[in-house]
Amino acid sequence: MQRIIGLAIATLAFSTLNGVPAVANSATIGDANAFAQGRGVHVNVRVRAFDQGRHGGAPIDVAALLTAARGAPPAICLLASQAVRGWGWGGGSDAPSTPLSPSAVTTSNDDYESDAMPAADIQRLLAGLSSDDACVRELSVRLIGTQKAELVGGELVTRLGSSDVGLRSVAALGLGLAGVESAVEPLIRTLRDASVDVRANSAWALGRIESGRALKPLMGLFGDEAEKVRLAAVASVGRMDSTSAVPLLIRVVRQDNSPAVRRVAAWALGNLEAREAVDALSQTLAHDADARVREMSAWALGNIEDRGSVPALTAAIRGDAEERVRETAVWSLGNIGDQSAIDILATATGDRSANVRGTAAWALGQMDEHGAKAPAGLLRLLRDESTDTRLKAAWALGQLEDAAALPAIRDALKAETNDHVRRGLIRALMKSGESSQTTLTQLLSSSDPQVREAAVRGIAGARSFDPWPWPWPRPRPFP
Repeated sequence: MQRIIGLAIATLAFSTLNGVPAVANSATIGDANAFAQGRGVHVNVRVRAFDQGRHGGAPIDVAALLTAARGAPPAICLLASQAVRGWGWGGGSDAPSTPLSPSAVTTSNDDYESDAMPAADIQRLLAGLSSDDACVRELSVRLIGTQKAELVGGELVTRLGSSDVGLRSVAALGLGLAGVESAVEPLIRTLRDASVDVRANSAWALGRIESGRALKPLMGLFGDEAEKVRLAAVASVGRMDSTSAVPLLIRVVRQDNSPAVRRVAAWALGNLEAREAVDALSQTLAHDADARVREMSAWALGNIEDRGSVPALTAAIRGDAEERVRETAVWSLGNIGDQSAIDILATATGDRSANVRGTAAWALGQMDEHGAKAPAGLLRLLRDESTDTRLKAAWALGQLEDAAALPAIRDALKAETNDHVRRGLIRALMKSGESSQTTLTQLLSSSDPQVREAAVRGIAGARSFDPWPWPWPRPRPFP
Protein backbone atom coordinates (compact mmCIF):
# COMPACT_ATOMS: atom_id res chain seq x y z
CA MET A 1 0.00 0.00 0.00
CA GLN A 2 2.90 2.33 0.72
CA ARG A 3 4.12 1.90 -2.84
CA ILE A 4 0.70 2.98 -4.13
CA ILE A 5 0.73 6.07 -1.95
CA GLY A 6 4.23 6.85 -3.15
CA LEU A 7 3.25 6.50 -6.79
CA ALA A 8 0.30 8.79 -6.21
CA ILE A 9 2.59 11.35 -4.61
CA ALA A 10 5.00 11.19 -7.53
CA THR A 11 2.13 11.54 -10.02
CA LEU A 12 0.70 14.50 -8.15
CA ALA A 13 4.05 16.21 -7.79
CA PHE A 14 5.14 15.79 -11.39
CA SER A 15 1.79 16.77 -12.88
CA THR A 16 1.19 19.72 -10.60
CA LEU A 17 4.69 21.17 -10.42
CA ASN A 18 6.07 20.54 -13.86
CA GLY A 19 3.05 21.48 -15.93
CA VAL A 20 2.58 17.97 -17.33
CA PRO A 21 -1.09 17.08 -17.75
CA ALA A 22 -2.02 14.32 -15.35
CA VAL A 23 -3.52 12.27 -18.18
CA ALA A 24 0.01 11.78 -19.46
CA ASN A 25 0.65 9.79 -16.30
CA SER A 26 -2.18 7.34 -16.87
CA ALA A 27 0.29 4.50 -17.33
CA THR A 28 1.71 5.16 -13.89
CA ILE A 29 -1.76 5.21 -12.37
CA GLY A 30 -2.62 2.01 -14.20
CA ASP A 31 0.51 0.36 -12.86
CA ALA A 32 -0.45 1.44 -9.37
CA ASN A 33 -3.95 -0.01 -9.69
CA ALA A 34 -2.63 -3.23 -11.21
CA PHE A 35 -0.17 -3.60 -8.35
CA ALA A 36 -2.90 -3.01 -5.81
CA GLN A 37 -5.24 -5.53 -7.40
CA GLY A 38 -2.48 -8.10 -7.37
CA ARG A 39 -2.20 -7.52 -3.62
CA GLY A 40 -5.93 -7.68 -3.04
CA VAL A 41 -6.11 -3.94 -2.37
CA HIS A 42 -8.58 -1.65 -4.07
CA VAL A 43 -7.20 1.75 -4.96
CA ASN A 44 -9.13 4.44 -6.78
CA VAL A 45 -6.62 7.03 -7.97
CA ARG A 46 -8.14 10.14 -9.45
CA VAL A 47 -5.90 12.94 -10.62
CA ARG A 48 -7.39 16.02 -12.21
CA ALA A 49 -5.91 17.04 -15.55
CA PHE A 50 -4.26 20.43 -15.61
CA ASP A 51 -4.13 22.78 -18.56
CA GLN A 52 -1.05 24.75 -17.64
CA GLY A 53 2.38 25.90 -18.71
CA ARG A 54 5.64 24.86 -17.17
CA HIS A 55 5.61 27.58 -14.56
CA GLY A 56 1.94 27.81 -13.79
CA GLY A 57 -1.11 25.73 -13.07
CA ALA A 58 -3.44 24.80 -10.26
CA PRO A 59 -2.21 25.50 -6.73
CA ILE A 60 -0.71 22.63 -4.78
CA ASP A 61 -2.77 21.17 -1.92
CA VAL A 62 0.11 21.32 0.54
CA ALA A 63 -1.80 19.79 3.44
CA ALA A 64 -2.86 16.79 1.36
CA LEU A 65 0.61 16.37 -0.12
CA LEU A 66 2.36 16.32 3.26
CA THR A 67 -0.25 13.99 4.71
CA ALA A 68 0.23 11.56 1.83
CA ALA A 69 4.00 11.83 2.12
CA ARG A 70 4.11 10.38 5.63
CA GLY A 71 5.38 6.82 5.50
CA ALA A 72 6.10 6.78 1.77
CA PRO A 73 9.12 4.66 0.74
CA PRO A 74 12.27 6.82 0.45
CA ALA A 75 12.90 5.93 -3.19
CA ILE A 76 9.41 7.02 -4.24
CA CYS A 77 9.54 10.13 -2.07
CA LEU A 78 12.80 11.07 -3.74
CA LEU A 79 11.18 10.94 -7.17
CA ALA A 80 8.43 13.21 -5.94
CA SER A 81 10.81 15.63 -4.26
CA GLN A 82 12.96 15.90 -7.38
CA ALA A 83 9.92 17.15 -9.27
CA VAL A 84 10.28 20.34 -7.23
CA ARG A 85 12.77 22.49 -9.09
CA GLY A 86 15.20 24.78 -7.34
CA TRP A 87 16.63 28.04 -8.58
CA GLY A 88 20.17 28.27 -9.88
CA TRP A 89 22.88 25.65 -10.35
CA GLY A 90 22.31 22.12 -9.24
CA GLY A 91 18.58 22.50 -8.59
CA GLY A 92 19.20 21.23 -5.07
CA SER A 93 20.00 17.74 -6.29
CA ASP A 94 23.65 18.12 -5.34
CA ALA A 95 23.02 19.19 -1.74
CA PRO A 96 25.34 17.33 0.65
CA SER A 97 22.71 16.40 3.24
CA THR A 98 18.96 16.13 2.73
CA PRO A 99 16.32 14.52 4.96
CA LEU A 100 16.35 11.43 2.75
CA SER A 101 20.14 11.02 2.85
CA PRO A 102 21.95 8.69 2.51
CA SER A 103 19.26 6.94 0.48
CA ALA A 104 18.95 9.90 -1.88
CA VAL A 105 20.58 9.84 -5.27
CA THR A 106 21.32 12.80 -7.48
CA THR A 107 19.23 13.49 -10.55
CA SER A 108 19.31 16.21 -13.13
CA ASN A 109 17.19 19.23 -12.41
CA ASP A 110 16.03 22.14 -14.52
CA ASP A 111 15.25 25.47 -12.92
CA TYR A 112 11.72 25.83 -11.72
CA GLU A 113 9.86 28.91 -10.63
CA SER A 114 6.71 28.78 -8.55
CA ASP A 115 4.06 31.34 -7.89
CA ALA A 116 3.92 32.59 -4.32
CA MET A 117 2.05 30.20 -2.07
CA PRO A 118 -0.59 31.32 0.41
CA ALA A 119 0.82 32.23 3.80
CA ALA A 120 -1.00 29.32 5.43
CA ASP A 121 0.70 26.85 3.09
CA ILE A 122 4.10 28.35 3.74
CA GLN A 123 3.49 27.91 7.47
CA ARG A 124 2.51 24.27 6.89
CA LEU A 125 5.74 23.72 5.02
CA LEU A 126 7.80 25.43 7.70
CA ALA A 127 6.15 23.24 10.30
CA GLY A 128 6.93 20.23 8.11
CA LEU A 129 10.65 20.93 8.51
CA SER A 130 10.36 19.67 12.09
CA SER A 131 8.41 16.52 11.19
CA ASP A 132 9.64 13.16 12.43
CA ASP A 133 9.04 11.79 8.91
CA ALA A 134 11.93 12.18 6.43
CA CYS A 135 9.65 12.33 3.39
CA VAL A 136 7.60 15.15 4.89
CA ARG A 137 10.77 17.10 5.69
CA GLU A 138 12.16 16.47 2.20
CA LEU A 139 9.06 17.66 0.36
CA SER A 140 8.63 20.61 2.72
CA VAL A 141 12.14 21.97 2.16
CA ARG A 142 11.98 21.40 -1.60
CA LEU A 143 8.71 23.32 -1.86
CA ILE A 144 10.01 26.08 0.42
CA GLY A 145 12.99 26.33 -1.91
CA THR A 146 10.70 27.31 -4.79
CA GLN A 147 9.52 30.40 -2.92
CA LYS A 148 11.07 33.84 -3.13
CA ALA A 149 13.68 34.66 -0.53
CA GLU A 150 11.70 37.47 1.05
CA LEU A 151 8.82 35.13 1.82
CA VAL A 152 10.76 32.38 3.59
CA GLY A 153 14.23 33.72 4.39
CA GLY A 154 13.53 35.13 7.84
CA GLU A 155 11.81 31.99 9.07
CA LEU A 156 14.60 29.77 7.76
CA VAL A 157 17.30 31.93 9.38
CA THR A 158 15.44 31.62 12.69
CA ARG A 159 15.47 27.82 12.37
CA LEU A 160 19.16 27.93 11.51
CA GLY A 161 19.70 28.82 15.17
CA SER A 162 17.60 25.93 16.51
CA SER A 163 18.94 23.55 19.15
CA ASP A 164 17.77 20.69 16.91
CA VAL A 165 20.59 19.54 14.62
CA GLY A 166 18.24 18.16 11.99
CA LEU A 167 16.29 21.41 11.82
CA ARG A 168 19.47 23.46 11.46
CA SER A 169 20.60 21.20 8.63
CA VAL A 170 17.34 21.39 6.72
CA ALA A 171 17.11 25.16 7.30
CA ALA A 172 20.55 25.60 5.68
CA LEU A 173 19.37 23.48 2.76
CA GLY A 174 16.26 25.64 2.39
CA LEU A 175 18.28 28.86 2.48
CA GLY A 176 20.43 27.56 -0.35
CA LEU A 177 17.48 26.38 -2.41
CA ALA A 178 15.74 29.73 -2.06
CA GLY A 179 18.96 31.73 -2.56
CA VAL A 180 18.46 33.92 0.50
CA GLU A 181 21.18 36.54 0.20
CA SER A 182 20.37 38.05 3.58
CA ALA A 183 21.36 34.73 5.16
CA VAL A 184 25.05 34.95 4.21
CA GLU A 185 26.31 36.01 7.64
CA PRO A 186 24.21 33.46 9.58
CA LEU A 187 25.36 30.73 7.20
CA ILE A 188 29.00 31.77 7.62
CA ARG A 189 28.56 31.40 11.38
CA THR A 190 27.15 27.90 10.98
CA LEU A 191 30.25 26.84 9.06
CA ARG A 192 31.63 26.29 12.58
CA ASP A 193 28.69 24.16 13.69
CA ALA A 194 29.51 20.93 15.54
CA SER A 195 27.33 18.97 13.09
CA VAL A 196 28.90 17.74 9.86
CA ASP A 197 25.56 17.97 8.04
CA VAL A 198 24.99 21.56 9.15
CA ARG A 199 28.48 22.63 8.10
CA ALA A 200 28.16 20.87 4.75
CA ASN A 201 24.73 22.25 3.94
CA SER A 202 25.77 25.76 4.99
CA ALA A 203 28.81 25.59 2.70
CA TRP A 204 26.64 24.32 -0.14
CA ALA A 205 24.06 27.07 0.44
CA LEU A 206 26.74 29.77 0.36
CA GLY A 207 27.92 28.40 -2.97
CA ARG A 208 24.43 28.77 -4.41
CA ILE A 209 24.14 32.32 -3.11
CA GLU A 210 27.64 33.09 -4.50
CA SER A 211 28.52 35.86 -2.08
CA GLY A 212 32.15 36.95 -2.15
CA ARG A 213 31.99 37.48 1.62
CA ALA A 214 31.87 33.72 2.04
CA LEU A 215 34.98 32.94 0.00
CA LYS A 216 37.54 33.08 2.81
CA PRO A 217 35.39 31.19 5.35
CA LEU A 218 34.71 28.50 2.76
CA MET A 219 38.41 28.12 2.00
CA GLY A 220 38.89 27.65 5.73
CA LEU A 221 36.89 24.42 5.43
CA PHE A 222 39.32 22.88 2.93
CA GLY A 223 41.00 21.25 5.92
CA ASP A 224 37.80 20.09 7.63
CA GLU A 225 38.01 16.56 8.99
CA ALA A 226 34.73 15.57 7.29
CA GLU A 227 34.90 14.66 3.59
CA LYS A 228 31.31 15.82 3.06
CA VAL A 229 32.17 19.31 4.31
CA ARG A 230 35.31 19.58 2.21
CA LEU A 231 33.36 18.49 -0.87
CA ALA A 232 30.70 21.15 -0.33
CA ALA A 233 33.23 23.89 0.39
CA VAL A 234 35.46 23.14 -2.61
CA ALA A 235 32.49 22.90 -4.98
CA SER A 236 31.10 26.20 -3.70
CA VAL A 237 34.43 27.98 -4.13
CA GLY A 238 34.62 26.62 -7.67
CA ARG A 239 31.39 28.48 -8.41
CA MET A 240 32.80 31.84 -7.33
CA ASP A 241 34.61 33.96 -9.86
CA SER A 242 37.79 34.51 -7.90
CA THR A 243 41.38 33.52 -8.58
CA SER A 244 42.49 33.94 -4.97
CA ALA A 245 41.39 30.38 -4.18
CA VAL A 246 43.47 28.76 -6.92
CA PRO A 247 46.64 28.06 -4.85
CA LEU A 248 44.57 26.32 -2.15
CA LEU A 249 42.60 24.36 -4.76
CA ILE A 250 45.90 23.19 -6.30
CA ARG A 251 46.99 21.99 -2.87
CA VAL A 252 43.71 20.10 -2.46
CA VAL A 253 43.95 18.39 -5.85
CA ARG A 254 47.49 17.30 -5.01
CA GLN A 255 47.20 16.38 -1.36
CA ASP A 256 43.68 15.62 -0.16
CA ASN A 257 43.29 11.98 0.91
CA SER A 258 39.79 11.72 -0.56
CA PRO A 259 39.46 10.95 -4.29
CA ALA A 260 36.02 12.61 -4.27
CA VAL A 261 37.48 15.85 -2.90
CA ARG A 262 40.41 15.79 -5.32
CA ARG A 263 37.94 15.29 -8.16
CA VAL A 264 35.80 18.27 -7.18
CA ALA A 265 38.96 20.37 -6.76
CA ALA A 266 39.98 19.48 -10.33
CA TRP A 267 36.51 20.50 -11.49
CA ALA A 268 36.77 23.79 -9.60
CA LEU A 269 40.12 24.62 -11.19
CA GLY A 270 38.72 23.88 -14.62
CA ASN A 271 35.58 25.87 -13.98
CA LEU A 272 37.69 28.84 -12.88
CA GLU A 273 39.87 28.36 -16.01
CA ALA A 274 42.95 28.61 -13.82
CA ARG A 275 45.94 28.53 -16.18
CA GLU A 276 48.33 28.42 -13.25
CA ALA A 277 46.87 25.02 -12.41
CA VAL A 278 47.87 23.36 -15.71
CA ASP A 279 51.00 21.74 -14.30
CA ALA A 280 49.20 20.40 -11.22
CA LEU A 281 46.32 19.06 -13.27
CA SER A 282 48.73 17.48 -15.77
CA GLN A 283 50.50 15.70 -12.93
CA THR A 284 47.18 14.56 -11.49
CA LEU A 285 46.09 13.26 -14.88
CA ALA A 286 49.32 11.29 -15.17
CA HIS A 287 49.61 9.88 -11.65
CA ASP A 288 46.41 9.95 -9.60
CA ALA A 289 45.33 6.44 -8.63
CA ASP A 290 41.63 7.19 -9.03
CA ALA A 291 40.19 7.16 -12.57
CA ARG A 292 37.47 9.65 -11.64
CA VAL A 293 40.10 12.18 -10.57
CA ARG A 294 42.09 11.65 -13.76
CA GLU A 295 38.94 12.03 -15.84
CA MET A 296 38.03 15.33 -14.20
CA SER A 297 41.60 16.57 -14.51
CA ALA A 298 41.44 15.88 -18.24
CA TRP A 299 38.16 17.79 -18.48
CA ALA A 300 39.60 20.71 -16.52
CA LEU A 301 42.60 20.95 -18.85
CA GLY A 302 40.27 21.03 -21.84
CA ASN A 303 38.16 23.73 -20.26
CA ILE A 304 41.21 25.86 -19.46
CA GLU A 305 42.28 25.53 -23.14
CA ASP A 306 46.00 25.98 -22.54
CA ARG A 307 48.24 24.43 -25.21
CA GLY A 308 50.73 23.54 -22.50
CA SER A 309 48.45 20.67 -21.50
CA VAL A 310 48.63 18.91 -24.88
CA PRO A 311 51.53 16.58 -23.89
CA ALA A 312 49.73 15.39 -20.74
CA LEU A 313 46.48 14.80 -22.62
CA THR A 314 48.36 12.98 -25.37
CA ALA A 315 49.98 10.69 -22.82
CA ALA A 316 46.59 9.91 -21.27
CA ILE A 317 45.12 9.00 -24.67
CA ARG A 318 48.01 6.68 -25.38
CA GLY A 319 48.34 5.02 -22.02
CA ASP A 320 45.41 5.36 -19.62
CA ALA A 321 43.60 2.08 -19.00
CA GLU A 322 40.24 3.73 -18.36
CA GLU A 323 37.97 4.45 -21.33
CA ARG A 324 36.36 7.51 -19.74
CA VAL A 325 39.76 9.10 -19.09
CA ARG A 326 40.89 8.56 -22.67
CA GLU A 327 37.59 9.84 -24.02
CA THR A 328 37.68 13.01 -21.94
CA ALA A 329 41.31 13.62 -22.87
CA VAL A 330 40.35 13.34 -26.55
CA TRP A 331 37.47 15.77 -25.98
CA SER A 332 39.88 18.20 -24.33
CA LEU A 333 42.27 18.15 -27.26
CA GLY A 334 39.36 18.91 -29.57
CA ASN A 335 38.29 21.75 -27.33
CA ILE A 336 41.79 23.22 -27.26
CA GLY A 337 42.00 22.98 -31.06
CA ASP A 338 45.78 22.73 -31.35
CA GLN A 339 46.73 21.37 -34.78
CA SER A 340 49.69 19.55 -33.27
CA ALA A 341 47.17 17.13 -31.77
CA ILE A 342 45.93 15.84 -35.14
CA ASP A 343 48.27 12.84 -35.18
CA ILE A 344 47.27 11.60 -31.73
CA LEU A 345 43.59 12.17 -32.55
CA ALA A 346 44.06 10.13 -35.71
CA THR A 347 45.56 7.38 -33.59
CA ALA A 348 42.59 7.58 -31.22
CA THR A 349 40.23 6.76 -34.11
CA GLY A 350 41.52 3.20 -33.71
CA ASP A 351 40.78 2.99 -29.98
CA ARG A 352 39.03 -0.16 -28.75
CA SER A 353 36.21 1.97 -27.32
CA ALA A 354 33.50 3.27 -29.64
CA ASN A 355 33.05 6.27 -27.36
CA VAL A 356 36.70 7.22 -27.72
CA ARG A 357 36.62 6.68 -31.49
CA GLY A 358 33.50 8.83 -31.89
CA THR A 359 34.90 11.62 -29.74
CA ALA A 360 38.15 11.47 -31.73
CA ALA A 361 36.13 12.02 -34.92
CA TRP A 362 34.41 15.00 -33.31
CA ALA A 363 37.74 16.41 -32.14
CA LEU A 364 39.23 16.14 -35.63
CA GLY A 365 36.24 18.09 -36.92
CA GLN A 366 37.23 20.83 -34.50
CA MET A 367 40.43 21.33 -36.49
CA ASP A 368 38.59 22.77 -39.49
CA GLU A 369 39.99 26.28 -39.04
CA HIS A 370 43.52 25.05 -39.69
CA GLY A 371 42.97 23.59 -43.14
CA ALA A 372 43.57 20.09 -41.83
CA LYS A 373 43.36 17.08 -44.13
CA ALA A 374 41.19 14.13 -43.22
CA PRO A 375 43.39 11.40 -41.65
CA ALA A 376 43.01 7.84 -42.88
CA GLY A 377 41.70 6.84 -39.46
CA LEU A 378 38.80 9.27 -39.78
CA LEU A 379 37.87 7.83 -43.17
CA ARG A 380 37.89 4.32 -41.69
CA LEU A 381 35.32 5.43 -39.12
CA LEU A 382 32.77 5.81 -41.91
CA ARG A 383 32.54 2.01 -41.72
CA ASP A 384 32.55 1.79 -37.93
CA GLU A 385 30.12 -0.58 -36.22
CA SER A 386 28.83 2.28 -34.06
CA THR A 387 26.16 4.48 -35.66
CA ASP A 388 27.09 7.38 -33.39
CA THR A 389 30.74 7.10 -34.41
CA ARG A 390 29.85 7.06 -38.11
CA LEU A 391 27.65 10.13 -37.60
CA LYS A 392 30.46 12.04 -35.92
CA ALA A 393 32.89 10.98 -38.63
CA ALA A 394 30.52 12.27 -41.32
CA TRP A 395 30.10 15.53 -39.43
CA ALA A 396 33.85 15.93 -39.02
CA LEU A 397 34.48 15.38 -42.73
CA GLY A 398 31.92 18.04 -43.50
CA GLN A 399 33.83 20.41 -41.25
CA LEU A 400 37.22 19.64 -42.76
CA GLU A 401 35.99 20.05 -46.36
CA ASP A 402 38.80 17.90 -47.72
CA ALA A 403 38.20 17.11 -51.40
CA ALA A 404 40.55 14.14 -51.14
CA ALA A 405 37.97 12.45 -48.90
CA LEU A 406 35.25 12.46 -51.58
CA PRO A 407 35.78 8.87 -52.82
CA ALA A 408 35.53 7.47 -49.28
CA ILE A 409 32.42 9.54 -48.58
CA ARG A 410 30.75 8.35 -51.81
CA ASP A 411 31.49 4.70 -50.98
CA ALA A 412 30.16 5.15 -47.44
CA LEU A 413 26.96 6.71 -48.72
CA LYS A 414 26.27 3.72 -50.95
CA ALA A 415 26.50 1.33 -47.99
CA GLU A 416 24.94 3.46 -45.22
CA THR A 417 21.43 2.56 -44.02
CA ASN A 418 20.96 5.00 -41.14
CA ASP A 419 19.04 8.14 -42.16
CA HIS A 420 20.94 10.52 -39.88
CA VAL A 421 24.32 9.28 -41.05
CA ARG A 422 23.24 9.43 -44.70
CA ARG A 423 22.28 13.07 -44.32
CA GLY A 424 25.61 13.69 -42.64
CA LEU A 425 27.42 12.05 -45.52
CA ILE A 426 25.52 14.14 -48.07
CA ARG A 427 26.45 17.24 -46.11
CA ALA A 428 30.10 16.10 -46.13
CA LEU A 429 29.94 15.47 -49.88
CA MET A 430 28.62 18.92 -50.68
CA LYS A 431 30.94 20.78 -48.31
CA SER A 432 33.92 18.84 -49.67
CA GLY A 433 33.19 20.04 -53.20
CA GLU A 434 31.20 17.23 -54.79
CA SER A 435 30.69 18.01 -58.50
CA SER A 436 30.22 14.60 -60.10
CA GLN A 437 27.12 14.72 -62.28
CA THR A 438 26.55 10.99 -61.77
CA THR A 439 26.57 11.28 -57.98
CA LEU A 440 24.33 14.36 -57.95
CA THR A 441 21.86 12.70 -60.32
CA GLN A 442 21.68 9.63 -58.11
CA LEU A 443 21.04 11.75 -55.05
CA LEU A 444 18.35 13.87 -56.68
CA SER A 445 16.68 10.75 -58.07
CA SER A 446 16.62 8.92 -54.74
CA SER A 447 13.34 7.41 -53.56
CA ASP A 448 14.09 8.81 -50.10
CA PRO A 449 12.70 12.37 -49.81
CA GLN A 450 15.17 13.19 -47.04
CA VAL A 451 18.08 12.29 -49.29
CA ARG A 452 16.66 14.44 -52.08
CA GLU A 453 16.12 17.33 -49.66
CA ALA A 454 19.67 17.09 -48.31
CA ALA A 455 21.06 17.02 -51.85
CA VAL A 456 19.07 20.10 -52.85
CA ARG A 457 20.25 21.94 -49.75
CA GLY A 458 23.85 21.06 -50.53
CA ILE A 459 23.62 22.07 -54.17
CA ALA A 460 21.97 25.33 -53.19
CA GLY A 461 24.82 26.05 -50.82
CA ALA A 462 22.73 25.96 -47.66
CA ARG A 463 25.00 25.98 -44.64
CA SER A 464 22.46 24.36 -42.32
CA PHE A 465 21.09 20.89 -42.76
CA ASP A 466 18.09 21.10 -40.48
CA PRO A 467 17.84 19.18 -38.32
CA TRP A 468 21.57 18.67 -37.85
CA PRO A 469 22.63 17.68 -34.36
CA TRP A 470 26.11 18.97 -33.62
CA PRO A 471 27.48 15.73 -32.17
CA TRP A 472 28.73 16.71 -28.74
CA PRO A 473 30.86 14.17 -26.93
CA ARG A 474 30.17 13.22 -23.35
CA PRO A 475 32.40 15.20 -21.00
CA ARG A 476 31.42 15.05 -17.36
CA PRO A 477 31.86 18.60 -16.13
CA PHE A 478 30.37 18.38 -12.64
CA PRO A 479 31.36 15.99 -9.87
